[in-house]
Amino acid sequence: MMAAGKSSVNKGKEGYGFKVKDYAIYFIMIGIFIVFAVALRNRGFLSIVNVMNIFRQTAIISIMAVGFTFMLASGEFDLSIGSTVALCALVGSLMLQKTGIFPALIVAVAVGAAVGFANGFFVVKARMPSFLATIAMMGIIHGLARWITHLQAIPVLNNRFTYIFGGGNVGPIPTLFIWTILIMVIGHIAMVKTLFGRKVLAIGGNVTAARLAGINTEKVKWTLFVIMGMIASLSGLLYTGRLHAARYTYGERDLFTIVAAVVIGGNSIYGGTGSIIGAVVGSLILGMVNNGLILFGFSVDQQVIFRGVMILVAVALSPTKPKE
Repeated sequence: MMAAGKSSVNKGKEGYGFKVKDYAIYFIMIGIFIVFAVALRNRGFLSIVNVMNIFRQTAIISIMAVGFTFMLASGEFDLSIGSTVALCALVGSLMLQKTGIFPALIVAVAVGAAVGFANGFFVVKARMPSFLATIAMMGIIHGLARWITHLQAIPVLNNRFTYIFGGGNVGPIPTLFIWTILIMVIGHIAMVKTLFGRKVLAIGGNVTAARLAGINTEKVKWTLFVIMGMIASLSGLLYTGRLHAARYTYGERDLFTIVAAVVIGGNSIYGGTGSIIGAVVGSLILGMVNNGLILFGFSVDQQVIFRGVMILVAVALSPTKPKE
């Protein structure tokens, strides 16, 4: 599945003309929406409340999908993001009980950055495959999250914090939606308009060629892991604000959905391509499908099976591995 707004190391050769396949993800989303709108017209699918719920339910996944798109575009993985979400949520909530919003925010983001820094060290300096390094970190971080709170939820009573970080609305628009648009725009610009984005794509396309071209591949990869950790920390704060508490279980089931959103959005699992908008649209498609299946009466287990099938189809149709 392909998406508009996608950057690729081969874009210069392909040109910039309109290609239907580059917009396929949008046609798919519209098609699914029309099917559900017709089939569920008497079950509230088109109601404002339901549409806003879809945006709320997909917002945090969409934000993490932006960071994961950068990781995948570079040819790397970060499987510790779910655990990092929980740890940062708990640390931020504990700080919020003793300080104001800004110090709590700084400490939580610093913890996420530290996790990303550690992941980068193991991958870049210790030469560990990112898949294995981040799985190990996932276990360590999950254990820390459970240990520091003794499995207890940390309540958040700061109304200003919950309003800003996911629990409020600006008129009819949820603050979660505003955060999603902000991160998506920043990520899209960084990917398609900046030198850093071009370096990421070059590394994912051919790391050896990128190194010979003078790109400091280790620095770029290390930076990506730090950014991913910071995005995970923001996601943890948004979970906390939306649910008015922090729990060690936040994010533990998100990785599957994040990967699904990114792949469905048209991003190659081999690196070298990156569509931020496509990843967010992929997240919306998953949210819309889940919502529709719930209204149809499908069980949670059946929804998981359906998502798995969608991933298989998306991987089968995703861009192939770039040629060396």
